[in-house]
Amino acid sequence: MQKRPLGSTGLSVTPICEGTSPLGNFPAQYGYEVGETQAVDTILRILEGPLNFIDTSNNYFDAERRIGIALGKRGGLPQDFVLATKVDPEPGSTDLSGARARASVEESLNRLGLDHLQLVFIHDPELHDFDAATGPGGVVEAMVAMQQEGLIDHIGVAGGPIDLMLRYVDLGVFQAVISHNRYTLVDQSARPLIDATENRDMAFINGAPYGGGMLVKGPDQHPNYCYSPASEATKDRVRRMQDACRQFGLPLAAAALQFSLRESAIASTIVGMSTPKRLDQTLALADTQIPAELWSALDELARVGRSGIEEYSSQTL
Repeated sequence: MQKRPLGSTGLSVTPICEGTSPLGNFPAQYGYEVGETQAVDTILRILEGPLNFIDTSNNYFDAERRIGIALGKRGGLPQDFVLATKVDPEPGSTDLSGARARASVEESLNRLGLDHLQLVFIHDPELHDFDAATGPGGVVEAMVAMQQEGLIDHIGVAGGPIDLMLRYVDLGVFQAVISHNRYTLVDQSARPLIDATENRDMAFINGAPYGGGMLVKGPDQHPNYCYSPASEATKDRVRRMQDACRQFGLPLAAAALQFSLRESAIASTIVGMSTPKRLDQTLALADTQIPAELWSALDELARVGRSGIEEYSSQTL
């Protein structure tokens, strides 16, 4: 799988990134359990290739610890592999001060069994006051300091609301952003953020290309978009996309994934794969040949989403 530059970091990543939120065991969110053996086996399979990029977070329950087990079994990260994590408050807390960010990084290092981190994001900045986050003693100051100290190689911000994400980009201190659910077949409201990161030579990483599942199963089986009930207009548009794909004998999921993969300004697309089989399925979706006629039909239906949709604006990832 041909790699793409991760902004100005000097790193290169595969167009698909393993998202480990499901591997932390979130049955309430995903509707299924992921045991430790299954999670570790999946991570070991990812580490074998062809992917070279894993995304995790301090608050993905057991995900970091399970990654650490896999890294221990394998003897560390493979050469040229990229592992990203995120700083978070303690469970049950909303504190993401500079001091908490340092503690979060130390927790991640311990769980992962590493002595430094390649890429660390501020997670869900919409849950915290911007002035406090960017002021003295705030999380941004701490992230920059940890980067200068060599504890972290590169720093970024991972969140939802585009206007807020643009404010963080304008600070000029980050090398990467993660946006979720806002560059999909039904919502392209992240376009201004993609353009802003490209202009600054920052990496744009796209999370949730399936909108939480609707763009895999369709709205009749999965009526939520980004973990909240979707509007009837959104569900109707997805049904039409699903019907267009069926006319060509192709799964909607292939188009949803490739809609993100074909955007050259997106360094990588995060897909949560909870078993080795799902990795193989994802790679098959990425390799599915989609004819130009189908893209024309889907692009016309997708055009409505350029201004975004509102029913999930408070959701985080």
